[in-house]
Amino acid sequence: MGDADAGRAGEEIPSRDAELLKDTVRDAGALALSLFRTDLKNWIKGASSPVSEADIAVNDLLEQRLRSATPDYGWLSEESADDSERLGKRRVWIVDPIDGTRAYLAGREDWCVSVALVEDRRPLLAAVFAPASAEFFFARRGHGAMHNDVPVHATPGTKLDFSRVAGPKPLVERMSPSRDITLHPRIGSLALRLCRVAQGRLDAAFAGGQSRDWDLAAANLIVQEADGMMTTLSGEPILYNRREVAHGVLVAAGRERHASIVSHFRDRPIP
Repeated sequence: MGDADAGRAGEEIPSRDAELLKDTVRDAGALALSLFRTDLKNWIKGASSPVSEADIAVNDLLEQRLRSATPDYGWLSEESADDSERLGKRRVWIVDPIDGTRAYLAGREDWCVSVALVEDRRPLLAAVFAPASAEFFFARRGHGAMHNDVPVHATPGTKLDFSRVAGPKPLVERMSPSRDITLHPRIGSLALRLCRVAQGRLDAAFAGGQSRDWDLAAANLIVQEADGMMTTLSGEPILYNRREVAHGVLVAAGRERHASIVSHFRDRPIP
């Protein structure tokens, strides 16, 4: 999609939905923060994914507010049973009530609420709120990305300073002639890690395999609207609200740096 097309798509997004998203995510973040560092019941779902009663409470708030205001939209959330009816919806809310639950339960601040509105498999609106550090990221397709109401931009250039790169170390080591590299400290929330690229605090970030739609959709638009790119390692765009919501290895960076990284992995594909 060209810039003009992106702008037209952005104009078609109801302002009501943008304000609904902002207000609801702020309230969801406030609820999560009120339960932060309290004695919460928590358990493991699936093989190793932690979930707590805070995740469920925040999900309930988001679902009630968003779905009641937009009954014709679909719904996909990490903490809701998947309903295949979403596949027939043009617009779908994609939600992670608390991205970085391990960090949340450990009392660290690197977690967030992450919500996107997707149309025809691509994000239209995005909000990522890290209430413990009072950081609110927002993007509307064709209108740029904001951090606490201030425009943000990914860093330009192609140079890789590995102290400003985040992601699985074995993967990032494939970018370096030496394995003796020091990466940026781990960020518990993948959405927040990617938003740090949009904000310019990181030059690049990788997502290991098996991230899900709800980890990515909001941050993807925020990176894109901050003059960055987020794709597969081969440069393919990421599509959302498919039947299969898992994704392979991904990279986010400013446009020039992203192109350089994708070129590197095309020449040296992961076995």
